Amino acid sequence: MLQTLNLPSMEALLEEAIPTSIRLSQDHTAQSLPPSVSEQQALAELYALMGRNRISRSLIGLGYFGAVMPAVVRRHVLENPAWLTAYTPYQAEIAQGRLEALLNFQTLVCELTGLPVANASLLDEATAAAEAMGLSFAVCQRPEARRFLVDRNVYPQTMEVLRTRAEPLGIRLEVKAPGAFVVDEEVFGMLLQLPDAQGQLWDPTEIISAAHACGALVTVAVDPLAQVLMAPVGALGADVAVGSAQRLGLPLGYGGPHAAFFATREHYKRQVPGRIVGLSVDAEGRPALRLALQTREQHIRRDKATSNICTAQVLLAVLVSFYAVYHGPDGLTAMARRVRRLSQAMAAAMAQVGLAPAMAPGFDTIVVKTSAAAAILARCRAAGFSLRVVEDGGGLALSLDERSTVEELEQLLALMAPGRAHLPMADLLEASKGALPVPERQEPWLQQESFHKHRSETALLRYIQALAAKDFSLIHGMIPLGSCTMKLNAAAELLPLSWSSVAELHPFAPPEDAQGYGAMVRQLEDWLAELTGFAGVSLQPNAGSQGELAGLLVIRAWQASRGQAHRRVCLIPTSAHGTNPASAVMAGLQVVPVACDAQGNIDLDDLRRKTATHGDHLAALMVTYPSTHGVFEVAIGEICAIIHEHGGQVYLDGANLNAQLELCRPGDYGADLCHLNLHKSFCIPHGGGGPGVGPIAVAAHLTPFLPGHPLLACGGEQAIGPVSAAPFGSASILTISWMYLRMMGAAGLRQASAVAILNANYVAHRLEGFYPVLFRGEKGRVAHECILDLRPLRSEAGVGVEDVAKRLMDYGFHAPTVSWPVAGTMMVEPTESEYKAELDRFCDAMVAVRQEVAAIASGAMNRHNNPLKRAPHTIAALTADSWDRPYSRRQGGLPGNQDPADKLWPAVARIDNARGDRTLICTCPSVENYAGDESHGLLRYTGG
Repeated sequence: MLQTLNLPSMEALLEEAIPTSIRLSQDHTAQSLPPSVSEQQALAELYALMGRNRISRSLIGLGYFGAVMPAVVRRHVLENPAWLTAYTPYQAEIAQGRLEALLNFQTLVCELTGLPVANASLLDEATAAAEAMGLSFAVCQRPEARRFLVDRNVYPQTMEVLRTRAEPLGIRLEVKAPGAFVVDEEVFGMLLQLPDAQGQLWDPTEIISAAHACGALVTVAVDPLAQVLMAPVGALGADVAVGSAQRLGLPLGYGGPHAAFFATREHYKRQVPGRIVGLSVDAEGRPALRLALQTREQHIRRDKATSNICTAQVLLAVLVSFYAVYHGPDGLTAMARRVRRLSQAMAAAMAQVGLAPAMAPGFDTIVVKTSAAAAILARCRAAGFSLRVVEDGGGLALSLDERSTVEELEQLLALMAPGRAHLPMADLLEASKGALPVPERQEPWLQQESFHKHRSETALLRYIQALAAKDFSLIHGMIPLGSCTMKLNAAAELLPLSWSSVAELHPFAPPEDAQGYGAMVRQLEDWLAELTGFAGVSLQPNAGSQGELAGLLVIRAWQASRGQAHRRVCLIPTSAHGTNPASAVMAGLQVVPVACDAQGNIDLDDLRRKTATHGDHLAALMVTYPSTHGVFEVAIGEICAIIHEHGGQVYLDGANLNAQLELCRPGDYGADLCHLNLHKSFCIPHGGGGPGVGPIAVAAHLTPFLPGHPLLACGGEQAIGPVSAAPFGSASILTISWMYLRMMGAAGLRQASAVAILNANYVAHRLEGFYPVLFRGEKGRVAHECILDLRPLRSEAGVGVEDVAKRLMDYGFHAPTVSWPVAGTMMVEPTESEYKAELDRFCDAMVAVRQEVAAIASGAMNRHNNPLKRAPHTIAALTADSWDRPYSRRQGGLPGNQDPADKLWPAVARIDNARGDRTLICTCPSVENYAGDESHGLLRYTGG
């Protein structure tokens, strides 16, 4: 490959690609990062480290409960690279499997909540509640309405995330008992929690009606298992329902990752945050799924977006969907009733032994005030149970879950009141059949076929595999999406997720129980700080979007501490990723765009003009490096100096850090802060659109402001509020990045970044004679990705970039990033994981497509009926009795030298995007709309 580039060595390439002024010397090594070790050594080291955690039976609750993932789901989804290594389903024709699983998730949420529109997951319950507050604020038409009422018994982590989000937007939170709410024209919304942090359930219909009378929206944070028995909160009048689906089969994981849910009314569908899967049709008239209403999202709307959410929790939502398919409505209902009856029986038994609960349990949580709380907690802890302390140590609480048993409760009672007699728990359970203190669900629910058809492990296994077989993932070939870093997710990095020492710790467990996690987190923070050249790191943000928000809030807090809270202007290059301006707005900043020059670099003259105009109010510049145009800008040091000269801070978007590790460091060339995407550069799998981790690394002067948490000491001395529900975000998957760094070492990271740059330059070189490479560095090299200009194809042959993306499916590829950051282009990022033969296969396919375009231009192919315009080609079309196309079936579906046995065939033909948006259908069709009973999924759906 170096010979193809006419280069003598890798170092010669790096000298041409990376400016000398920022490049680390070849003998530089990260001081805190130990040398690489083998897979076996790294696993043994991490196993010993995580063995320092004390795993107990957690009854702490507060939104995190014991759960059991069915073995068939664990084995065939969580441990299956077909589900782990796919990307967000932007190319829907080769993503129908996970889109169907996500449609099942949305259907479950809509059926639970009684609201018609749900998204395909959010990051956690606390941020979902904050998003609901944001929606309520955005749709309110009254300028004077800035008060948001919050039930004082919402989960404490939710309360504090709301505070973090409210302040930058000028929202005033009022925290009271719902009965004391004063609703008037200044109130735009309220948040209720059912059951609340004290375990109480109550009927909210009267308060909801009062809110609606004043034009305020009502959000209810609801427990999904309690919602199985309760009347749907939508039927009670709620406008938005949010919550965590963690207890539906997901491990505790010391805080995550877990899928949150968000549902609302049809009227607010265009304000919903995150992604929505919707039903449309393909070019052959068959039903097909796609991401709907994407004009709401940050990659299109930028600073006008409904949210900055990009990566969500798709893999976790998929797991929850299969959990619901596994149990079905009858199984879920039986489980919920059993938890309710166990809590009633336990409360009755506790009363008999002198520990009468302060209140009758609403669903699963029992709270008792007792002077013996400390002694009880100590006995329970010694026996392996973790309970929650309440009322400043004057009480305790326990929350039951699907793992609770009569035998376990008998053991707990003996620990709580030694030697005291009570009726047998089995008798108390038999007597515990009381009604809920809220309206109960009356109508049948979850009647869609998917939740009834797969009632054996054999059937469910086949359903899971049938859906996986429709999706393109890294098991099929490279996914060269620019700015996405679709690199190897090594099996050894993923193994620790199955360890109980990783999966079964509650995020609010006492620190002495989490010594393994504490040590692992500190090591990872140190390594990341060293690799970026910064002084401190927070691992709390559970997505890149949250890292962006956290970073900007840290900058704001630092400036406020210096008496410069008036600095509210954020400069953002026009080429920036859409999350940048969306995050800036959420942080209370005014977005001012900065132009780019013809070479794709930041226009220094425009930057100087903007800093001169806004200097006294300049908060920050958000800049991506290497740039979103795929080059190492030579002037990055000068850019940082200009911002500092005017009192601003430089926020570096770390989306492209994979080109920098051990080659250059943001902290060295002038940045003050950067966020990292551990699901890009550090090997956490994308999971079809999440989970992700978006930590921030900061310079020394910003470390006092790193985010804290109300339930566990973390962050800086002057910490901003939490940006995620758990202190360390999605803590369990931090082990993946720990394993990656431990196995790579500094030398391995340097080699990986170098090969990523080599691969991108090789692709650019091979294709430059067929597609112009739009941007190059000062010495003619690209960074780790390149942008191919397909715009000439439109005028030459009427072929658009979308046609090429769909045609690549016929060649056995997932398309690169389409029309970003420049419309009509493709951004290619091959990563270091791809070998030369795969790069050549991709380049050969791109060359063949270019030759097809030439044939169209010359008239050899019909301009309107050709393989590009009719792509992708499905097996159904290729094997149909009739063929109405002026090219052969093989030319359509098997171009090149493909082996049909090796090819992932698109499940559907090209999808009609416009139709899917005109009529949003985001839940599974009812059973009567299906034809026959043998098909898997939606392919035989006959409804409209």
